[in-house]
Order: sequence, then C-alpha cells, then structure tokens
Amino acid sequence: MSKALIIAEKPSVAQDIVRALTPTAGKFEKHDEYFESDGYVVSSAVGHLVEIKAPDEFDVKRGKWSFANLPVIPPHFDLNPIDKSKGRLNALVKLIRRKDVTSLINACDAGREGELIFRLIVQYAGTAKAAINKPVQRLWLQSMTPQAIRDGFDKLRGDAQMLPLADAARCRSEADWLVGINGTRAMTAFNSRDGGFFLTTVGRVQTPTLSIVVEREEKIRKHVFRDYWEVRGTFDAQAGQYEGKWFDPKFKKGEDAEARADRLWSRADADAIAAAVQGQPANVTEESKPTTSSCGGLYDLTTLQREANSRFGFSAKTTLSLAQALYEKHKVLTYPRTDSRFLPEDYLAVAKQTAEMIASEDLPGPLRELAAHAKTAIKNGYIKPTKKVFDNAKVSDHFAIIPTLQAPKSLTDIEAKLYDLVVKRFLAVFFPPAEFQVTTRISTVKAAGKEFSFQTNGKVLVKPGWLAVYGKEVQEDDANLVAVAPGEMVATESVDVKGLQTKPPARYTEATLLSAMEGAGKLIDDDELREAMAEKGLGTPATRAATIEGLLTEKYMLREGRELIPTAKAFQLMTLLRGLDVQELTRPELTGDWEFKLAEMEKGRLNRDAFMAEIAAMTEKVVQKAKSYDRDTIPGDYATLKAPCPKCGGVVKENYRRFTCTGKDGSSEGCGFSIGKIPGGRSFELHEVEEFLADKKIGPLEGFRSKAGWPFTAELALVYDDEIANWKLEFDFGEDAKKAAESGEPVDFSGQASLGACPKCQGHVYDHGSNYVCEHAVGANVTCDFKSGKIILQQPIEAEQMQKLLSAGKTDLLENFVSNKTRRKFKAFLAYDKKEGKVMFEFEPRAAKVPAKKAAAKKSAKT
Repeated sequence: MSKALIIAEKPSVAQDIVRALTPTAGKFEKHDEYFESDGYVVSSAVGHLVEIKAPDEFDVKRGKWSFANLPVIPPHFDLNPIDKSKGRLNALVKLIRRKDVTSLINACDAGREGELIFRLIVQYAGTAKAAINKPVQRLWLQSMTPQAIRDGFDKLRGDAQMLPLADAARCRSEADWLVGINGTRAMTAFNSRDGGFFLTTVGRVQTPTLSIVVEREEKIRKHVFRDYWEVRGTFDAQAGQYEGKWFDPKFKKGEDAEARADRLWSRADADAIAAAVQGQPANVTEESKPTTSSCGGLYDLTTLQREANSRFGFSAKTTLSLAQALYEKHKVLTYPRTDSRFLPEDYLAVAKQTAEMIASEDLPGPLRELAAHAKTAIKNGYIKPTKKVFDNAKVSDHFAIIPTLQAPKSLTDIEAKLYDLVVKRFLAVFFPPAEFQVTTRISTVKAAGKEFSFQTNGKVLVKPGWLAVYGKEVQEDDANLVAVAPGEMVATESVDVKGLQTKPPARYTEATLLSAMEGAGKLIDDDELREAMAEKGLGTPATRAATIEGLLTEKYMLREGRELIPTAKAFQLMTLLRGLDVQELTRPELTGDWEFKLAEMEKGRLNRDAFMAEIAAMTEKVVQKAKSYDRDTIPGDYATLKAPCPKCGGVVKENYRRFTCTGKDGSSEGCGFSIGKIPGGRSFELHEVEEFLADKKIGPLEGFRSKAGWPFTAELALVYDDEIANWKLEFDFGEDAKKAAESGEPVDFSGQASLGACPKCQGHVYDHGSNYVCEHAVGANVTCDFKSGKIILQQPIEAEQMQKLLSAGKTDLLENFVSNKTRRKFKAFLAYDKKEGKVMFEFEPRAAKVPAKKAAAKKSAKT
C-alpha cells in the first residue's frame, strides 16, 4: 500500500500531527524515528540536518586562509551532513527512499527556512545518478491546534506553488555562504598578514547591522557637549500656581540640529529674560482641543520583540524562543515568525471566538483580568471588519501574532508575560481610540519694550478607550493644569534659569536596533513610513535575533544593561571595510534591497540566476579590493593615548595595526616603541591598552586565538628586552606564579583579603596569578593542592563567585562557558566535590515529566 511521508521540522510537531490525524487517519504505530499508520509515515528533522558546502575542489581549509584561494565561487553547491544530527538524517533518507513511500508532505515551519530544511534533506536523499522524484505537497500551518492541523491537511499546497519560495530560500542560503566565506576569509587574511590568526567574520546581514551600531557610537564619541539654558517661570493665578517654559515664537528650524525654540545658548540672555519678567504681570491665551490616540496594530515578530525588550528587557532571542514555545508547545499563539500585522478578511468569526475564549476561560494568575476587557469588546460589538486589522492585501503567507482558541493552562512567569502582551494588543486593537483634551497655554509678559512668551501644556484623559485594556482610566479633573479665567492677568511669581547640556544620541538597545534593521538603517517612528520600508529590512523577523546574538558571540558588541556597545574589534572592521572602499558590506540600504529582491522572488517576480549573479559579482569585488590594497596602513579616525610611552614618555598614537610612539611632540618617529593592536587575534580596547601601558600588565583576558584558530586565555605583560633595548609585549600564562609555587619561595599574601576557607585543608584561599589558590598550595611548605582557574572555558570567574563557592559550596549559575569540543556555550554551576577533591561542573536538573531519577549530573572541570 502506498503511503505519504510527512516530514516536520521538530519531533514535537511530528507528535502533534500524529495526534491531530489519528481521529481521521486511524491509529499510528510508534517506531524509534517515526510514526506509521495505514496511509501515513510521520517523522521529523531537528532543525537543519545538512548544510551547503562548495565542491571539494573549491573547499578552503582553515590553514589555507590566504588570498591565493580566493574568491570561492563554485558553479554548484554540494551538501554536508551536520555531525550532531547524522542519525536523524540517515533515518529520514531511508524513509524517503522507501518503495512504499510514493509521495512527500513538507510539514516544516511555514516559512523560508522551513522550505529550505525540507528541500535540502530531499536533495541529500537523492544520488548523483538519480534525484528523488516523488510528488511533493506542502502543509502550511498558522496555528498548532489539532483542528488547525486537520484544516491544513484539507488545504495542502502543490509543489509548483512553493517553487518561488524554495528559490528564495536557496538564494538566501547560498548568498550568505558566498559573502560570509569570501568576506570572512579575505578580511581574516588581510588582518593576519603580519602573522597570527585574527578571525574577522563578515556577513551579508551581520556586517551592515554592525555598521548601524558603530556609526551611532561614532556620533556619541564625537559629540561636543554644548551648554544651554532654559528659563522657567511660576505664575500665580486666582485658582493656584502653574509653570511655564520660555520659548521663542518666531523660532524656525535651521542648520543647527541642536537648536530648539526653548533653548538659549547664552547665560547672559537667559538671566536678562529672567530679570525682565520677574514679578511682572502676564496676559494669558489658551487653546484647548480634543485629540484622539489609536492603539498600534497587531504584533508581527519584530514589533513584539521590540516591545518585550522595552517593557521587560527580554532579548530578541528570548522573545522568539518564548513565542515559539507558546505556539509549538502550548498551542496558545499563532505562528510567530511573521512579518505581517494584519489578519485575513475572513478571520472575523475566529477573532470573535478568540475574544469569547478569553472572556469565558478561567485564565491563570494576572491573565484573569483580561476577561473583563474581552467581555466589554463582545458586549459593545467592538470586533468588526476594519482595514486596520483585516486586510488581505497586507497578509502574505502568514498573518499577525494573535491568541489561538486554546486557553493556556500552565505557563511559566515569562511565558505568561509575553502571552499577556499579545492578548492585550489583540483586544486593544478593536477598542475605540482614547480621547484626550489637550490644552496649550501661552503666558506673555510685556517688559522693557519686548514680549516674553512662556508655554504650558496640559493633557487630560477624557475617555480611556483602548488604554483601559492597559489599566488606564479617566482622570477625574484637570489635575495638572489649574484654571485661568478668561481675561485674567496672572503674576510672574518666580523665575528659574536652568543650565543644561546637549546630549549625544542614545545607544542602541535591542528594541531600537530591531527598528533600525526593520527600516534598513533608518530609525522610523512613523508607522506608515516603517510599513513602506518593511520589505527592505535587514534580515527577516525570524533571523534578526540570531544576527544580534551572532554579533555578541563574535565579540563585535557587548551588552551592558539594555545597551549594545560596539567593541574595538567592531571599529577595526568598519575602518578596514571603509579603507578598502567595500561599501557593499557596510550599507544597510543595499542589503535591505537584497532582502526586498528575495521577497520579490518569493512572489515569482524575480529570477534566481539574476540575483545570484549580482551576489557573485559583489563577492569578487570585495576579495579583489582586499587583495590589491598596497599601502602600509588603512586610513581612519585613530586615537591618541593618554598613557605615555613606557620607554621615552612620548606620545603613543594608534594606527590600523599598532600603537606606536610618536615622540615627545607626537609628530616624529619616536623611540621605536610599538605594540600590535591585536595580540593573539584579540583587539585591544582603548581602556585596556591605557591600563596595560600604565601598569605594564593586564589580565587574565579571554578571547585570544592560536594560529590554528582555537581560543585561549592569558595575561599580557610589557617586559624590557635588552637585545632590542625597548619594551615588548609578551603572553603570561601564569608562569610566574607557577615558578614561584615550584621554587619553594614563600608567597606574600599579606596585602590581600582571603576569599574564604580552603575546602580541603581550611587554609585561606587567595587570588594568585591566573588561579585562586590555597595559601598552603604555594610557597616553601606545600601541604595542599587546591586551586581553581580565574577563567574556565572562556567564562571569567569573578572573586565574588569564588567566595560563594567557598562559603556556600557552589557558585551562581554561570552562562558563558564554551565547550572545547563543540564550541557551543553552556550554563553550569561550579561546585566543590569532596569525593573528587576538585571543583566540578554542576548542571541544572532538567524539568522531568516523570519523577526525577537522580540528582544533577556532574562533570569534571579543568581548573
């Protein structure tokens, strides 16, 4: 009997499909890697199982990252299995090749990446002589409820309908490969010319995104703080006092971007205004008019990520994983990886049913409060056809993120926060606009033959409308603006002159960077303009979070609180790309245009070969520019260090490759002192090199790379070399501390505070070299061997964490260990194991569906 093979993207989705089909397709028998019924075989990938690679003759090994092998532009792309998923891939290949499997159904996620995952698996399952030629259909799911899955099977899409999306998926993957491989290898080869291995990653979306952040940081660094003054008056009316701010009614915007109607650039001018109006009567004119404020549209993924970052501080990656869990695991949200903020026009009945579910279900915790708003919407007939919500022209393959008809039962706190955000927006979008009364009051003082105007603004919420969903109710009275009778003269009771300074632009947060990526580098506040640019953004809603995380992982950016701060490595890359005149890799608008073309390809309006030819031409240009650069240094905006030259006390200046002494006057060849900017493939931050020159040592620092490209941790020392009669940089791997320990010489810890009692011998533990050591493990009489590294698998272990380990038995959960084997980050506690007599990793226990069998696993840590 012939059967259809259904391939889902994840095992959990395969199980959901089996549960949904069982009532109509009959019982499924469970096997190790698949489920089978009379008519179906259901299995799944685990995300991407294969990756593209160049044919062998074009492959570039790590040790050959030189210009001689570039550019790499193969005529076709072969496929490689991803090592960790080989077992699942082999199982799928066997199922695809089964004789009784006569058709295939792609049930991967409904989007570009889901299409690519399926297509590459089927391609890999074929052979050089015979491709898989079985008919293919597409299951396109917006919701994961059983009924939605059954409805999806009733409306399977034909393969021909999906070919444009498949073309766009392959183009995205191959374009990223071409730009990433060639750009990364070319820039790494350029930066490694002087020896070492300075990995310089470049990406089609990653690099323009970084360019946005670096350009903002450059504006911040170059900002010249200017003093300005504001004049604020307090006015006495019969009904009480109110404040007003002086402004120039004749002000017009000009070339000075920092000029404002209420700013004065001279303290004398501000004092003169204050002196002139003090104690004087003022004439009052007032304009009061009603205004309305409408709720924003429904959420797409990017707007949801922005709002969750602004409200809760969630990273874009966290929001995506939470939304995916609410969609896939809990079935309470629709498909989250969407770029649409609208619903189909035939979805009105479903929207009403969703509101009824929210109104009637006993939702857990704070979500219960939403029922009242849902009841209000149903009772007053708020849910009705409106182009703001229902618009087929603005729905592509996916619609906005809204709640499903399934009520949540057991959400975590942070899942509930995100679900609450989506439900509130879903309800609020149907509510009427909020109504305000806005009052603008101008108090005019006539003195010394001049008129001085002061403005006061008042805003009163009259009808909350959609704001009621967010807990804002009507204000009882005009509490923030006392009344002034018509024709009443008020007195200028007091005047304050306030000195302020202009501020640089704000650093990007994930919320504002997502906006910039969405608008291809243009921060657009106007929703309509942003919508017009939506198809020309950097990346897609589904990939933007991964792009930001990639920049953080590669140490191009740091996250401080909610701010994203570019590192020295980021500035160096931008300096290089600008100096080489490789604008294609830095301009967000250009990459946004490529994303637009991919979207056009999805709609069948653009040819795949034409797009790839454009990408190949750009790649060749990038490599050629780097190859042919023949000057000593890249031009750029370089720093002059505050720390003096350690040899002659002269001025040390930065160029592209080095920090170099330029003599006492900063303009000569200097004394010959010079150190590289990227020792061991790691860029110095300016504050680090300042500290290094002043203290002649720094560290331990992480992020160095060996010539083979492997990361390591070390201290740096500035040592005097008699042969060259100058100071030079050397790596210090804790050898001094090691030699001191082995020499039997006593170690003086008298200047240090103990971090706690040694768990082996109860002696004191101190900071020593690159380790935390027991006082009895070093010196003349070694009786203990306790020590633990200050950096373990690239995770810095702060002194406070060592204190916790010694006092409480283990550290906090540390999140940035990097496996030597897989190069992946992992989280763990550090704990002292008495039986082993050393510090070990202790992992979080997994949430068990059945009673937990054993305590958390432990594994030895090399400390």
